[in-house]
Amino acid sequence: MRRVGFFKKNIKSVDKTPAPLYYLIKRVFNRLIDLTEVAFMTMNNPLPHDHGNGTAELLKTKPEEEDFITVSEMFDLINDSTRLKILWLLCHTEECVINIAAAVGMSSPAVSHHLRILKNARVLTSHKDGKEVHYTLADTDVAQKVHQLIDIAFDIEH
Repeated sequence: MRRVGFFKKNIKSVDKTPAPLYYLIKRVFNRLIDLTEVAFMTMNNPLPHDHGNGTAELLKTKPEEEDFITVSEMFDLINDSTRLKILWLLCHTEECVINIAAAVGMSSPAVSHHLRILKNARVLTSHKDGKEVHYTLADTDVAQKVHQLIDIAFDIEH
C-alpha cells in the first residue's frame, strides 16, 4: 500500500518506536495524506469519483451557503401548521389579530406569538387602525417566495 510504504521509508526508527506510538503516528500521517488528497480534489474536481452524470458540472452552479440557510429558515417558518394557516390567510388578505385567531381557531395571544415570529422574519408587515393591529404579507423577496410555496403546496392559481 502506498501510504504504509511511504511511511516506513520516511520514518527511520520504526523498529525502535513503541507499538502504540507507532500506530498513532501512522494514523496521524495517513490522516494528513487524506486531508491533502481531499484538498487537492476540491481544487481540481469536487468529487472523488466521476460517474459521468454531470454532477461536477452541476456543483459549479451550487448556491452559496447563505442561500441554503435562507431557504432553510424559510421552511422553518412554514414548518408549523398554525403559522402555515396564518400565512395562507395573509397571503391573500389583510386581517386583524382577532379575525386571524377566529380563522385558525386559536386564542389571540397564541396567534400574536406566531405573528411576532413571522414579523421578525420580515415575512409579515403590520399597521395600527385604532386599537386593532392589521397584518398582511410583506413586500420582500422571502415573503414572495413563501407565498409561492404556499400556493404551490395548496395548488392555488392566481
